[in-house]
Amino acid sequence: MTMLMIIVLLLAAGLIAIFGIPVLRRALISAPIMRVVGRALPTMGDTERIALEAGTVGWDGELFSGKPDWRALLDFKITPLTDAEQAFLDGPCEELCRMLDDWQINQDRDLPPAVWAFIKENGFFGIIIPRDFGGLGFSAHAHSAVVTKLSSRSVTAAVTVMVPNSLGPGELLMHYGTDAQKNHYLPRLARGDDIPCFALTEPGAGSDAANGQSQGIVCRGTWDGTEITGMRLTFDKRYITLAPVATVVGLAFKLFDPEGLLGGDEDIGITCALIPIETPGLNIGNRHDPMGVPFQNGPVRGKDVFVPLDYIIGGTDGAGKGWRMLMESLAAGRSISLPSQSLGAAELACRSTSAYATVREQFGLPIGKFEGVRERLARIAGHAYFMNAGCRLAFGAVDAGEKPSVISAVVKAYLTEGSRLCINDAMDIHAGAAICRGPENIFTRPYDAMPIGITVEGANILTRSLIIFGQGAIRCHPFVLDEMQAVLAGDVRAFDAAFFGHIGHIAKNAMRAFVLGLTGGALASSPVSGFEAHYYKDLARFSAAFALISDVALGTLGGALKRKEYLSGRLSDAFAWMFLATATLKHFHDCGSPKNQRALLDWTCTHALLESERALLGVLANLPNRFAAGVTKLLAFPLGAARPALTDRQIDAVAEAVTTDMDVRGALTAHIFAPDSDDPGLGALEFAFQRILDAAPARAKLDQARRGGQLDKGTVTAMAIAAANGGLLSQAESDQIKEAERLRNDVIQVSDFDPAVYRELR
Repeated sequence: MTMLMIIVLLLAAGLIAIFGIPVLRRALISAPIMRVVGRALPTMGDTERIALEAGTVGWDGELFSGKPDWRALLDFKITPLTDAEQAFLDGPCEELCRMLDDWQINQDRDLPPAVWAFIKENGFFGIIIPRDFGGLGFSAHAHSAVVTKLSSRSVTAAVTVMVPNSLGPGELLMHYGTDAQKNHYLPRLARGDDIPCFALTEPGAGSDAANGQSQGIVCRGTWDGTEITGMRLTFDKRYITLAPVATVVGLAFKLFDPEGLLGGDEDIGITCALIPIETPGLNIGNRHDPMGVPFQNGPVRGKDVFVPLDYIIGGTDGAGKGWRMLMESLAAGRSISLPSQSLGAAELACRSTSAYATVREQFGLPIGKFEGVRERLARIAGHAYFMNAGCRLAFGAVDAGEKPSVISAVVKAYLTEGSRLCINDAMDIHAGAAICRGPENIFTRPYDAMPIGITVEGANILTRSLIIFGQGAIRCHPFVLDEMQAVLAGDVRAFDAAFFGHIGHIAKNAMRAFVLGLTGGALASSPVSGFEAHYYKDLARFSAAFALISDVALGTLGGALKRKEYLSGRLSDAFAWMFLATATLKHFHDCGSPKNQRALLDWTCTHALLESERALLGVLANLPNRFAAGVTKLLAFPLGAARPALTDRQIDAVAEAVTTDMDVRGALTAHIFAPDSDDPGLGALEFAFQRILDAAPARAKLDQARRGGQLDKGTVTAMAIAAANGGLLSQAESDQIKEAERLRNDVIQVSDFDPAVYRELR
């Protein structure tokens, strides 16, 4: 009945709109539709409204519009590193990486005291804290670069550094703290005199963090011998990173004022406070063991903990504003921390595996010559390329002053998933060398840590199925949020403007999607005329299709779409892959459109567009209103599915580039730590790889002599000696081959342990 009413009203709306009688239109069309929409809207609490209002709309809004402004994208400048930031990366950050022995850290179950001291003394805990308060005052770009580099060396060290600079007391104080709180805590946090943690997650409230049971009661009590108005807190938090070593705990809880001591509502709402660990009743210090990765993590508990009201972040004015604080701050932290950590893992996988594919030989050939291996190599390289592009656009938005809530959700979810795929592919290629633990194993800790990044800061299942499209459809759509706000406010005039704007928007996108679908995007505009121009056109076409399909899903399902997670998940996939392709095109453009990166761009865009098409067709195949689905499919995909899968040629081009073009390989892995040759893992592998490349011309002469019957078949070393003795190679060439073979043999070895030592391993 509701759908029939809407259809009838829409037909009438078109007729009245033609005659342009605003008063009549509002009375006969907009007001009835507003009432229908009001009944269809999902019920929203304060926390949901705040989540929708938090963040800003940037490039994510362009994709929802159906007509991206490519010139605005390419003109957007990502802030480069300053001289001071680059010096920090080249100095203290490199030195810290050299201090880290991840194998020993795992055995000791903590960072060494010298590393803790170095982190504090060099300001790693104050990366985002302004210089006025003793911090480094670095950009989001620099913050990301530090996390990426550290992640390639030690997950434990990276997590230890990134958490205080992500969502936590420091960021909350900077934006919402009182002057007294800032002056007291920020210098101490920057110096490492105080170590912070933030307690949000509870046993009964993980992804549904807004419904935690921790609470505070405003009451009278005694503090330092004086009776004051304060709060009595009871809480049970878990999975809190840095909690076992923290000196100050950021705490989220629901605040109530049953006696009206603050003169307002009894249910004040979610509030954030800072609790020093010496506070009586605070129970902290035990450790969780997240996948055996030994960063500090544990529970935080307290019962009837009485504290002053000025412990609330922002003082009493901040009471009840905690959820807004968290939502507005989450977008920045989530844009940087886990995406940067994931990029570090992906680049590590790319650098080590491209080397190993040359170093490791089977059947007389480097394994990188086998197509099964090359397919995985290309997938690792392609992911590393678009993951870096996604990171750049996300931290660039943060540095531009945006709070990119939707983009932050995309890069968190899809880059952590990409990292998992890269590490798994690298494990498959390194095979036995990757599954035997020891000092030389590059992947033990990154592999163990993958599920952690997938789970925290919004589990990926939740982020994909509820947050990306759920928030994006409202926050980024040019009309939906205005319509909802008008309905909630009962403002017919505002609803009329938004609603008829929305109708025009749908009509334009329907026509645009149909025309671009018929022509394969040929009529779309592109800001460039080179090799990549057709990808801009393809994305413009898919943007129109996505916008139309999104509107049809919203229009036919209304508030029920919130519960249709299969559909919203597919819409999230479509949006995320369009965003990642868009970010990659911008990255390629910003790098000067280098010819030797064309294969990577080609791989990324082909893959991303195919994933987007599959997702959108999946929505249409499962949309409950089959009539609407059929019409929309005819408009958006008049010729049916058309995106090609990756070809063997495209895959091979990327695999060849990453194993033979050192400029490409260097660009793909420019952000990670490159250890010296005495490092038993990546350092030794890189050194052997370089020596094997140096010896390649001599090795080619040796192989040619063997195939020509001038040498008897034997080990490479034996043939090199015989070739030198027979005058087929110079002594220098023979020695070069022998050194390469010795190094090759050394780096493919794995650790073995005395039984007594093995029993003590952790």
